[in-house]
Amino acid sequence: MDWSFQLYSARNFQPWAQVLATLGRLGYRQVEGFGGVYDNPALIRDELDRNGLSMPGGHFALEALEQDFDGVERIAETLGIGLLVCPWLDAETRPADAAGWRDLGSRLAAIGRRAEDVGLEFAWHNHDFEFLPLGDGSLPLDHLLEAAPAIGWEIDVAWIIRAGADPLHCIARHGQRIVAAHVKDMAAQGQAGNEDGWADVGHGTMDWRALLAALRNRSRARYFVMEHDNPSDFERFARRSIEAIRHF
Repeated sequence: MDWSFQLYSARNFQPWAQVLATLGRLGYRQVEGFGGVYDNPALIRDELDRNGLSMPGGHFALEALEQDFDGVERIAETLGIGLLVCPWLDAETRPADAAGWRDLGSRLAAIGRRAEDVGLEFAWHNHDFEFLPLGDGSLPLDHLLEAAPAIGWEIDVAWIIRAGADPLHCIARHGQRIVAAHVKDMAAQGQAGNEDGWADVGHGTMDWRALLAALRNRSRARYFVMEHDNPSDFERFARRSIEAIRHF
Protein backbone atom coordinates (compact mmCIF):
# COMPACT_ATOMS: atom_id res chain seq x y z
CA MET A 1 0.00 0.00 0.00
CA ASP A 2 1.18 3.51 -0.82
CA TRP A 3 0.69 5.53 2.35
CA SER A 4 -0.14 9.20 1.91
CA PHE A 5 0.66 12.21 4.10
CA GLN A 6 -1.51 15.31 4.60
CA LEU A 7 0.86 18.22 4.11
CA TYR A 8 -1.12 20.33 6.59
CA SER A 9 0.72 18.28 9.23
CA ALA A 10 3.99 19.89 8.11
CA ARG A 11 2.76 23.45 7.61
CA ASN A 12 4.97 24.72 10.45
CA PHE A 13 8.14 23.01 9.17
CA GLN A 14 9.16 24.82 5.99
CA PRO A 15 10.46 24.88 3.31
CA TRP A 16 8.26 22.52 1.32
CA ALA A 17 11.22 21.22 -0.67
CA GLN A 18 12.74 19.91 2.54
CA VAL A 19 9.43 18.50 3.75
CA LEU A 20 8.87 16.57 0.52
CA ALA A 21 12.44 15.29 0.47
CA THR A 22 11.97 13.99 4.01
CA LEU A 23 8.70 12.25 3.17
CA GLY A 24 10.21 10.59 0.10
CA ARG A 25 13.18 9.40 2.14
CA LEU A 26 10.88 7.94 4.81
CA GLY A 27 9.03 5.83 2.26
CA TYR A 28 5.89 7.82 1.52
CA ARG A 29 4.78 7.73 -2.10
CA GLN A 30 1.76 10.02 -1.92
CA VAL A 31 0.86 13.30 -0.28
CA GLU A 32 -2.42 15.17 0.07
CA GLY A 33 -2.45 18.88 -0.66
CA PHE A 34 -4.10 21.80 1.10
CA GLY A 35 -4.35 25.53 0.50
CA GLY A 36 -0.88 26.26 1.82
CA VAL A 37 0.84 24.51 -1.10
CA TYR A 38 -1.16 25.89 -4.02
CA ASP A 39 0.56 29.27 -4.43
CA ASN A 40 3.08 27.84 -6.91
CA PRO A 41 1.73 24.50 -8.15
CA ALA A 42 4.41 24.06 -10.82
CA LEU A 43 7.19 24.37 -8.25
CA ILE A 44 5.51 21.88 -5.92
CA ARG A 45 5.01 19.49 -8.85
CA ASP A 46 8.73 19.64 -9.61
CA GLU A 47 9.52 18.78 -5.99
CA LEU A 48 7.01 15.93 -5.98
CA ASP A 49 8.57 14.44 -9.10
CA ARG A 50 12.07 14.88 -7.72
CA ASN A 51 11.19 12.90 -4.59
CA GLY A 52 9.12 10.11 -6.13
CA LEU A 53 5.85 11.48 -4.77
CA SER A 54 2.40 12.00 -6.26
CA MET A 55 -0.57 14.06 -5.06
CA PRO A 56 -3.72 12.14 -5.97
CA GLY A 57 -5.91 14.18 -3.61
CA GLY A 58 -6.11 17.72 -2.33
CA HIS A 59 -8.21 19.83 0.04
CA PHE A 60 -9.91 22.93 -1.35
CA ALA A 61 -12.03 25.48 0.48
CA LEU A 62 -15.75 25.59 -0.23
CA GLU A 63 -15.41 29.20 -1.38
CA ALA A 64 -12.83 28.27 -4.00
CA LEU A 65 -14.84 25.30 -5.21
CA GLU A 66 -18.00 27.39 -5.62
CA GLN A 67 -16.52 30.67 -6.82
CA ASP A 68 -13.34 29.70 -8.69
CA PHE A 69 -13.74 26.13 -9.86
CA ASP A 70 -11.71 26.85 -12.98
CA GLY A 71 -8.79 27.89 -10.76
CA VAL A 72 -9.16 24.73 -8.70
CA GLU A 73 -9.18 22.67 -11.88
CA ARG A 74 -5.96 24.30 -13.09
CA ILE A 75 -4.23 23.55 -9.78
CA ALA A 76 -5.47 19.96 -9.87
CA GLU A 77 -4.22 19.47 -13.42
CA THR A 78 -0.75 20.80 -12.59
CA LEU A 79 -0.38 18.69 -9.46
CA GLY A 80 -2.01 15.53 -10.78
CA ILE A 81 -4.91 15.70 -8.30
CA GLY A 82 -7.87 13.51 -9.17
CA LEU A 83 -9.81 13.74 -5.90
CA LEU A 84 -10.99 17.17 -4.73
CA VAL A 85 -11.91 17.28 -1.04
CA CYS A 86 -13.82 20.01 0.78
CA PRO A 87 -12.49 19.88 4.34
CA TRP A 88 -14.07 22.48 6.60
CA LEU A 89 -16.78 24.95 7.53
CA ASP A 90 -16.09 27.87 9.84
CA ALA A 91 -18.24 27.76 12.96
CA GLU A 92 -20.25 30.83 11.96
CA THR A 93 -21.24 29.27 8.62
CA ARG A 94 -22.31 25.85 9.91
CA PRO A 95 -26.00 25.07 9.54
CA ALA A 96 -28.07 24.92 12.71
CA ASP A 97 -30.73 22.44 11.60
CA ALA A 98 -31.41 19.53 9.29
CA ALA A 99 -32.74 21.75 6.50
CA GLY A 100 -29.53 23.77 6.54
CA TRP A 101 -27.37 20.67 6.28
CA ARG A 102 -29.48 19.36 3.41
CA ASP A 103 -29.04 22.70 1.68
CA LEU A 104 -25.27 22.42 2.11
CA GLY A 105 -25.48 18.91 0.69
CA SER A 106 -27.23 20.26 -2.39
CA ARG A 107 -24.44 22.80 -2.88
CA LEU A 108 -21.84 20.04 -2.57
CA ALA A 109 -23.78 17.92 -5.05
CA ALA A 110 -23.53 20.75 -7.58
CA ILE A 111 -19.75 20.89 -7.07
CA GLY A 112 -19.61 17.14 -7.51
CA ARG A 113 -21.42 17.34 -10.83
CA ARG A 114 -19.05 20.01 -12.07
CA ALA A 115 -16.05 17.93 -10.98
CA GLU A 116 -17.43 14.86 -12.73
CA ASP A 117 -17.88 16.87 -15.93
CA VAL A 118 -14.11 17.45 -16.08
CA GLY A 119 -13.11 13.95 -14.98
CA LEU A 120 -12.49 14.70 -11.30
CA GLU A 121 -13.89 13.12 -8.14
CA PHE A 122 -15.27 15.11 -5.21
CA ALA A 123 -15.64 14.27 -1.52
CA TRP A 124 -16.42 15.81 1.86
CA HIS A 125 -14.00 15.56 4.79
CA ASN A 126 -15.41 15.49 8.32
CA HIS A 127 -14.38 16.92 11.65
CA ASP A 128 -16.32 16.44 14.90
CA PHE A 129 -19.19 18.87 14.30
CA GLU A 130 -20.88 16.65 11.70
CA PHE A 131 -21.44 14.09 14.48
CA LEU A 132 -22.94 16.41 17.10
CA PRO A 133 -26.69 15.69 17.20
CA LEU A 134 -29.07 18.40 16.04
CA GLY A 135 -32.13 19.45 17.99
CA ASP A 136 -34.16 16.60 16.50
CA GLY A 137 -31.45 14.05 17.37
CA SER A 138 -30.30 13.53 13.78
CA LEU A 139 -26.70 13.89 12.65
CA PRO A 140 -25.51 16.57 10.21
CA LEU A 141 -23.42 14.09 8.20
CA ASP A 142 -26.43 11.92 7.42
CA HIS A 143 -28.33 14.89 5.97
CA LEU A 144 -25.30 16.06 3.99
CA LEU A 145 -24.61 12.67 2.42
CA GLU A 146 -28.29 12.04 1.69
CA ALA A 147 -28.60 15.37 -0.14
CA ALA A 148 -25.44 14.71 -2.16
CA PRO A 149 -25.74 11.00 -3.04
CA ALA A 150 -23.05 11.02 -5.73
CA ILE A 151 -20.17 12.58 -3.79
CA GLY A 152 -17.62 10.65 -1.75
CA TRP A 153 -16.57 10.90 1.88
CA GLU A 154 -13.03 11.22 3.21
CA ILE A 155 -13.47 9.84 6.70
CA ASP A 156 -11.43 11.30 9.56
CA VAL A 157 -11.81 8.54 12.13
CA ALA A 158 -10.17 10.33 15.03
CA TRP A 159 -12.54 13.31 14.80
CA ILE A 160 -15.49 10.91 14.90
CA ILE A 161 -14.17 9.46 18.15
CA ARG A 162 -13.59 12.93 19.57
CA ALA A 163 -17.23 13.68 18.85
CA GLY A 164 -18.24 10.62 20.90
CA ALA A 165 -19.47 8.60 17.92
CA ASP A 166 -18.57 5.07 16.80
CA PRO A 167 -16.39 4.98 13.66
CA LEU A 168 -17.02 1.29 13.03
CA HIS A 169 -20.76 1.99 12.90
CA CYS A 170 -20.09 4.85 10.48
CA ILE A 171 -17.96 2.63 8.25
CA ALA A 172 -20.64 -0.06 8.25
CA ARG A 173 -23.38 2.45 7.41
CA HIS A 174 -21.60 4.63 4.86
CA GLY A 175 -18.74 2.43 3.68
CA GLN A 176 -19.65 2.69 0.01
CA ARG A 177 -19.32 6.47 0.23
CA ILE A 178 -15.84 6.37 1.77
CA VAL A 179 -13.16 7.01 -0.88
CA ALA A 180 -10.28 8.05 1.42
CA ALA A 181 -9.40 7.97 5.10
CA HIS A 182 -7.34 10.17 7.39
CA VAL A 183 -5.15 8.01 9.58
CA LYS A 184 -4.48 9.87 12.84
CA ASP A 185 -4.27 8.87 16.48
CA MET A 186 -5.30 10.23 19.86
CA ALA A 187 -3.08 10.45 22.92
CA ALA A 188 -4.20 9.14 26.28
CA GLN A 189 -6.24 11.51 28.42
CA GLY A 190 -4.03 14.27 29.81
CA GLN A 191 -1.09 13.53 27.51
CA ALA A 192 0.35 15.45 24.53
CA GLY A 193 -1.18 18.73 25.61
CA ASN A 194 1.40 20.58 23.53
CA GLU A 195 0.16 18.65 20.48
CA ASP A 196 -3.57 19.22 21.07
CA GLY A 197 -3.99 15.69 22.39
CA TRP A 198 -3.04 13.96 19.13
CA ALA A 199 -0.45 11.17 18.88
CA ASP A 200 1.79 9.55 16.31
CA VAL A 201 -0.18 6.83 14.51
CA GLY A 202 0.17 3.52 16.33
CA HIS A 203 1.39 5.23 19.50
CA GLY A 204 -1.96 6.45 20.80
CA THR A 205 -5.20 4.96 22.05
CA MET A 206 -6.92 4.04 18.78
CA ASP A 207 -7.13 0.45 17.53
CA TRP A 208 -5.84 1.10 14.04
CA ARG A 209 -5.44 -2.59 13.27
CA ALA A 210 -9.22 -3.09 13.58
CA LEU A 211 -10.03 0.23 11.95
CA LEU A 212 -7.87 -0.48 8.90
CA ALA A 213 -9.42 -3.92 8.57
CA ALA A 214 -12.89 -2.38 8.58
CA LEU A 215 -11.92 0.27 6.04
CA ARG A 216 -10.29 -2.27 3.76
CA ASN A 217 -13.18 -4.72 3.94
CA ARG A 218 -16.22 -2.46 4.19
CA SER A 219 -15.38 0.73 2.30
CA ARG A 220 -14.11 1.96 -1.07
CA ALA A 221 -11.17 3.83 0.49
CA ARG A 222 -8.24 4.04 -1.93
CA TYR A 223 -6.11 6.59 -0.09
CA PHE A 224 -4.93 6.30 3.50
CA VAL A 225 -3.56 9.64 4.62
CA MET A 226 -1.42 10.14 7.72
CA GLU A 227 -2.31 13.30 9.60
CA HIS A 228 -1.45 15.05 12.86
CA ASP A 229 -3.06 18.45 13.37
CA ASN A 230 -0.26 19.91 15.48
CA PRO A 231 2.96 17.84 15.77
CA SER A 232 5.87 19.36 17.64
CA ASP A 233 8.21 17.46 15.29
CA PHE A 234 6.79 16.59 11.88
CA GLU A 235 9.65 14.24 10.95
CA ARG A 236 9.18 12.24 14.15
CA PHE A 237 5.46 11.96 13.46
CA ALA A 238 5.97 10.96 9.82
CA ARG A 239 8.67 8.39 10.64
CA ARG A 240 7.07 6.71 13.66
CA SER A 241 3.66 6.61 12.01
CA ILE A 242 4.71 4.90 8.80
CA GLU A 243 6.90 2.47 10.74
CA ALA A 244 3.97 1.51 12.99
CA ILE A 245 1.25 1.35 10.37
CA ARG A 246 3.22 -1.01 8.13
CA HIS A 247 2.66 -3.73 10.75
CA PHE A 248 -1.14 -3.40 10.75
